[in-house]
Amino acid sequence: MNPFQYIRPSRAKAAIEALTKDPKARFIAGGTNLIDLMKHGVMAPEKLVDVNLLPYKKIEKKGNGIRIGALVSNKAVAEDKLVLEKFPLLSQALLAGASAQLRNMATVGGNIMQRTRCYYFYDTALPCNKREPGTGCGALEGIHDMHAIFGFSDNCIAVHPSDMAVALAALDATVVVAGPKRERQIPFVDFHRLPGNTPEQDTNLQKDELIIAVDIPESPFAKHAHYLKVRERASYAFALVSVAAALDISGNNIRDARLAMGGVAHKPWRLFEAEKALVGKPASQQTFQQAAEIAMRGAKAFEHNAYKLELAPRSLVQALKTAAGIS
Repeated sequence: MNPFQYIRPSRAKAAIEALTKDPKARFIAGGTNLIDLMKHGVMAPEKLVDVNLLPYKKIEKKGNGIRIGALVSNKAVAEDKLVLEKFPLLSQALLAGASAQLRNMATVGGNIMQRTRCYYFYDTALPCNKREPGTGCGALEGIHDMHAIFGFSDNCIAVHPSDMAVALAALDATVVVAGPKRERQIPFVDFHRLPGNTPEQDTNLQKDELIIAVDIPESPFAKHAHYLKVRERASYAFALVSVAAALDISGNNIRDARLAMGGVAHKPWRLFEAEKALVGKPASQQTFQQAAEIAMRGAKAFEHNAYKLELAPRSLVQALKTAAGIS
């Protein structure tokens, strides 16, 4: 690990100014991802700006929804009474990710900023356009069993690793960020980027902006929501495919729906067309299978991850059945 400077400002303005002045500075909160990347030599910031003294550690009502401070721990979010009552999908996703120890340390802001767990990204001896633009994508011709089936490019086929981010995408969350001059809000579905020609850019956050909160609007999905995570082992593993499914059901009729998948793209993959296909239909196996077929349009696989073309729609159907209470 390279030597670095460390500062701990107590005001957001000072923290943002530190990053503005030093292009090789990085924010750090829980450090559960950044420290790993530094140990592996993937990232080598010259300055760490510790934001733990900033006042973003509350979960509070905001209108009919909630605001979650960027420094709230994943554990605190997963166990919060308001989250459990109004947004159980978010709690389920957090509990499906990582270990209890990591949830104690990891923060909301850090979780959505975490970087891919692609083998080639972490191994500095191998080519990776995300780590070092222009060197090529080792995964394209290498082992790519964990990789994307949607939205990839010739430059990168990595997937986003966060479980929480998949639930936030489904819940129409908004990321609140502060910059040198103003705050702005970024719809969660627009926060992360597809790789295109710039896979090194994970998000649409500007270099001089700090995440201060995540807002989740009121929704009718608390009663019928489920997060399904399919992985190689039962604990401490990233998703091969995950599904955040939320339904608003009256009688047996679906009034509204939200669907997002993880483990399939460079960003949480929202399934807008499949959602539309569910509205006005009965909550049934047939309806869910039809929605899954629509969701898979445009999916393409490689040699080692072709199994996802079958696993993903099956996972979607199962998540929807569980959300709807269908055995």
